[in-house]
Amino acid sequence: MNLQQEKWWVDAQSDDNAIILDVRTPEEFERGVIPKAINIDIYKGQGFIYMLEELDKSKSYYVYCHAGSRSAKACQVMQQLGFEKTYNLSGGISEWDGPVVEPN
Repeated sequence: MNLQQEKWWVDAQSDDNAIILDVRTPEEFERGVIPKAINIDIYKGQGFIYMLEELDKSKSYYVYCHAGSRSAKACQVMQQLGFEKTYNLSGGISEWDGPVVEPN
């Protein structure tokens, strides 16, 4: 499901089961992230699938990339793997007005 940034952020903050997932490359991730994001690079191909399989499918995943297309694809892949709650950030971090922090 695609969400506009305000709803995406408000929902992520109010959801006790929320995981914020950044699917950009590690280099992009190092430039700044939405707080509490974890990074799994969608360009890793099968490695991306393996890493997704280790995640808790009962959680809610708020997914973003640079512009929104990789994260939309990631949400589709996650749904095929059995994740029921995936939310794509429309416009990605490039249009993000919310907080951005250095990765931990």
